[in-house]
Amino acid sequence: MTQTLSTAQLAAYFDRIGYTGPHEASSGVLHALHRLHPQAIPFENIDTLLGVTPRLDLESVFAKLVSARRGGYCYEHNLLFRAMLETLGFETTGLAARVLWADPDAVPARTHMMLLVETPDETWLADVGFGSMTLTAPLVFDNGREQATPHETFRLDLIEHGDFKLQVKLGDTWKPVYRFDLEPQLAADYAMANHYVSTLPESIFTGHLIVARVMPGQRQTLFDRTLTHRGAAEEHREIATAAELRRVLKDGFGLASPENAGFEDVLERLVAQPASATT
Repeated sequence: MTQTLSTAQLAAYFDRIGYTGPHEASSGVLHALHRLHPQAIPFENIDTLLGVTPRLDLESVFAKLVSARRGGYCYEHNLLFRAMLETLGFETTGLAARVLWADPDAVPARTHMMLLVETPDETWLADVGFGSMTLTAPLVFDNGREQATPHETFRLDLIEHGDFKLQVKLGDTWKPVYRFDLEPQLAADYAMANHYVSTLPESIFTGHLIVARVMPGQRQTLFDRTLTHRGAAEEHREIATAAELRRVLKDGFGLASPENAGFEDVLERLVAQPASATT
């Protein structure tokens, strides 16, 4: 059963993302909310580096992303976004994808959460939690159609076995992001995937720090200690000290520090290792 936000929680969420528009289940409202959410609430996986599996009940997600002004990864972002949409009267379905971003030929497990959202005029793909390439607008389900967003251009291609492939245009090249079908996912499905990606030693989320935030016309990503700005040009900078890394998280991404004694050790470990490849 899909959860909803209380009146007080909805007001606090809107204050968190800076939304002051109408409370209605329309395409225009969906676009406005989808643009604002990833600008205000960063993607981050600090908990998994601390050996903590993020809790996915709505109260815990709300307390972390809204009240504590932290960020989260896909399950947390899209569970919160879904609860807000359902509160406004949108019809939503939870989906799961196989991520192709690092290897377009791979067939990995379904470990990414996103949403199918219904409005009176269209059916949309919504996803506010895909790190460095998070959507900043919902995409209509229209096979092969190039769809501009406030940042990149995307398209949804219908491929074999009824699956869809999400691709993004980077320069003149289309790069696969993930593939998925329309089978609804339940809370138990996300709980299992969440445990898998937050505990598996080979998981990118247990071995690397990934923080991302979008701003108008640009993206900012932190991968371990490599800070990347993508806008009119692309710039990279290596962070040398734990103090500087803490400042970047606070001032550059707007993240409050977790209340965990191991946080400083994680920062020290990150700046002590070689520079990472960017994502």
